[in-house]
Amino acid sequence: MATDDQQRRTGSEEHSTAGAYVSGGEFTRDTNYIEDRVVADPRAVQQAPQAESSTIGDPRTDGLTEGAQAWPVEAGRYRLVAARACPWAHRSIIIRRLLGLEDAISLSTPGPVHDVRSWTFDLYEDGRDPVLKTERLQENYFTRFPDYPRGITVPALVDVPSGGVVTNNYPQLTFDFSTQWRPFHREGAPDLIPDELIDEMLPVIKRIFTEVNNGVYRAGFAGSQDAYDAAYDRLFTALDWLEERLSTRRYLMGDHITEADIRLFTTLVRFDPVYHGHFKCNRNKLTEMPHLWAYARDLFQTPGFGDTVDFDQIKRHYYVVHEDVNPTQIVPAGPELASWLSEHGREELGGSPFGQGATAPGPVAAGERVPGANPLS
Repeated sequence: MATDDQQRRTGSEEHSTAGAYVSGGEFTRDTNYIEDRVVADPRAVQQAPQAESSTIGDPRTDGLTEGAQAWPVEAGRYRLVAARACPWAHRSIIIRRLLGLEDAISLSTPGPVHDVRSWTFDLYEDGRDPVLKTERLQENYFTRFPDYPRGITVPALVDVPSGGVVTNNYPQLTFDFSTQWRPFHREGAPDLIPDELIDEMLPVIKRIFTEVNNGVYRAGFAGSQDAYDAAYDRLFTALDWLEERLSTRRYLMGDHITEADIRLFTTLVRFDPVYHGHFKCNRNKLTEMPHLWAYARDLFQTPGFGDTVDFDQIKRHYYVVHEDVNPTQIVPAGPELASWLSEHGREELGGSPFGQGATAPGPVAAGERVPGANPLS
């Protein structure tokens, strides 16, 4: 039986996450999302040819998938709900910061621990989002879709006037931040999806998503030994490929940071604190892969990356919420964090974080500083 403390942290037994993640055999991610888009020209997007759904998104997409709606870009209208603990949401926080969209799109950060129903706004003073006035993100989904049948996921973009969710299609969302929200980018914002690199970048992103971002979950939520063994082999085959790729280039696509690097970073920064032990991805630690480890430190020390990382929230989320994997809900004390600030030596490969004319973002706004463990603090 769950202790009082466990029930307080993850909800009553009625709303326990037990059985929600590990169901037997190979883990398969549900990639069906609300595919509405917020775009600069809704009419043009509505009239464009129908687009195909994609697990990674596509910055060249002109239209909408079947049944999707187009919403207008409008500063101050939308609120990004993105938990710092979640790697899929974390990428949207990084990209919003790099592009300087803080004044155009407000940010809400749910707490790291939730039950099977929904992410909650328990980090705020009265347990409610100060703008949306809701206790659970589930309420914002139900405002628009009263019978919403799928998981309540982050990141989610919420329409503030109505309180209803607009989209949780995170693969396309961040591409749209780069392409559709350009009038609101800060001066010196980097080009994260250079036109000349898109054709080469999308297959790299696809492999990272399939084999690494989702690969750690395929191992961690495997329901059989065979499923785990296969997932383990696939993951480390991909990590070895990345280790080799990054031995001769500073970033995944060459001399400057692109969205591909952001999508890989959010998995790498969680690898030793969570995936190595909790998800049994333990052939070796990130710190034992010299090129990947140096690359990860290079990114961590770049404004917009490490200053968005909350190691406390990351660990609490995985070790407390995933009752199937860690029924005791004990959160480990380690690993040490100071080494994230050690010299990485990646400058020897040339290049720079941002392209010509681009600059690093300024200091994190006071209201958005990471509250938990971070060696930059």
